[in-house]
Amino acid sequence: MPRFKVRLSFAPPVMAALIVAACGTATQAVTSSPSSGSVATTFPMQVVGANGRVTIAHEPSRIVSLSPSATEDLYAVGAGKQVVAVDSYSTYPSQAPRTTLSGLTPNVEAIATYRPDLVVLSDDTNHIVAQLGQVHIPVLVESAAADLNDVYSQLAQLAEVTGHAAEGATVVTGIKQKVAAIVASVPHPSRALTVYHELDQTYYSATSHTFIGQMYTLLGIKNIADRAGGTNDYPQLSAEYIVSSDPDLIVLADTVCCAQTAATVAARPGWSTIAAVKDRAIVPVDDSIASQWGPRIVVFLQDVANAEKKLEGTR
Repeated sequence: MPRFKVRLSFAPPVMAALIVAACGTATQAVTSSPSSGSVATTFPMQVVGANGRVTIAHEPSRIVSLSPSATEDLYAVGAGKQVVAVDSYSTYPSQAPRTTLSGLTPNVEAIATYRPDLVVLSDDTNHIVAQLGQVHIPVLVESAAADLNDVYSQLAQLAEVTGHAAEGATVVTGIKQKVAAIVASVPHPSRALTVYHELDQTYYSATSHTFIGQMYTLLGIKNIADRAGGTNDYPQLSAEYIVSSDPDLIVLADTVCCAQTAATVAARPGWSTIAAVKDRAIVPVDDSIASQWGPRIVVFLQDVANAEKKLEGTR
């Protein structure tokens, strides 16, 4: 199983639609769901996460995040001071209180020691939601994003349940504007560029059906993994297939985990004939930026767009 896919299962993209919440009085519950439009500012409230309807009794002050993407979102909307612990893979932002907690193998006793009044997960691994429920700890599951609407929805929902609805709306608007500007800035060549997105040095990749793959679609770039066949959205390609596909761009999402660089790629047997290698169109990106679906997706999108524009400028 590729490293990227493992990380996505709890971060983790790399990867719920805007919240509708009707405002009520301080003693009324508010129901929020991924299909809503207005934002609620009162507690208690009810929201609908991937784990169903969740009641948030009061503004949480001791949040535990076992999802790197959720951790990034919480800090982005201004809820960082309410976070008391994050999992070992939550490396951004640097001030997040990293612990040895695991999203892959969550342990109810270990989580409970932080006395959380809200736990945020990306998966209900080992039925952890029910286990935490038995000790009366509310849990909100924000699954891996399927598209940009999910990114916006999860940001808005996490902002709402932490008492930062206005900040969340501002962050979402900012991301939308940046994405639109980046997409509008790229050229529209008569022949679409092709890309090989590398998840690790054993040639695992991601198709256009994944969140990260959709970023390339936004930029008008064709993904060579789409022609690999099979039903796995994270196929393991062969070196021969990649070389024969001759991608115009190579994006390395394994620079941190696996120390891959333009130099290591160029040194691979037979790869010197690939257009991306010959044109120096190899884009190194931070693994976490490429595999998580928080606000830094605009960094990834901009890096690829810059490479696309540079390459087109040489033609």
